Amino acid sequence: MAENFTFELVSPERLLLSEAASEVILPGTDGEMTVMPSHAPVMTTIKPGIVQVKSAEGKTDRYVVFGGFADILPEGCTLLAESAVHVDDIDHDDLAKRIQDAREDLADAKSDADKTRISQHLDHLTTLQNAF
Repeated sequence: MAENFTFELVSPERLLLSEAASEVILPGTDGEMTVMPSHAPVMTTIKPGIVQVKSAEGKTDRYVVFGGFADILPEGCTLLAESAVHVDDIDHDDLAKRIQDAREDLADAKSDADKTRISQHLDHLTTLQNAF
């Protein structure tokens, strides 16, 4: 029997998923990462993107997250997302609104640091939109 670990995906509204997983692919801010059983402890920030979960039974599910952070331990992984939804339930109008809001924020940004941060966020959202 393959080793598994507990994966939980939590948004501010609710617990979206809590199950035994054999593998989870996360969109880390510093790059995509794969979490597997007995992973070394690490905490990472999450950029907008797709989380792919391979359950203990071998079924693969995908969720769209809009930032957050993940706490990874050898026995499990908890992803606390700013916002998350199953990929089948993605609201394309909401995504387009988030992109428009980011463009407006970028136009209103005063400091270089704010412009850089907002520009990166806009890039992540645009990449996510193009994934569909």
